[in-house]
Amino acid sequence: MTPAIRVLKKQNIIYKLHQYQHDANIASYGEEAAEKLNTNAAQVFKTLVVSCNGNENSLAVAVIPVTHQLNLKMLAKALKVKKVKMANAKRVETSTGYVLGGVSPLGQKKQLTTVIDQSADNFSAIYISGGKRGLEIEIKVTDLAKIITAELANII
Repeated sequence: MTPAIRVLKKQNIIYKLHQYQHDANIASYGEEAAEKLNTNAAQVFKTLVVSCNGNENSLAVAVIPVTHQLNLKMLAKALKVKKVKMANAKRVETSTGYVLGGVSPLGQKKQLTTVIDQSADNFSAIYISGGKRGLEIEIKVTDLAKIITAELANII
């Protein structure tokens, strides 16, 4: 059981767990998840970690559809910081406790400030990483935002 699932169980949140066999040769984990779960890729969200204002110790999270790229300027605006850039991979793993491709917005070592793209509101539920490659959690956006105190904003 991953830290993400432990958080959901502890908070008595309704969710569905989806597992699939991860292919180590696949580079796009989110697109692989959408394909293997046979679901709309716009409903599968990836978790990206950024550093704020050039400080690798000031991290934040963006949760966006796997079909899109993060707009760094829009995220910086949503976070009310000057600028953001993608965080160093090692830093992401040490700060969240997850490996790349399995970073979940839930159950991080220290919960980082999180912004979920507002397109998530278009769905009754979205898929997010369950905390390891090949594991996805289907969850209501309102529940996810409440648990991690995330705000929704246009960041793609």
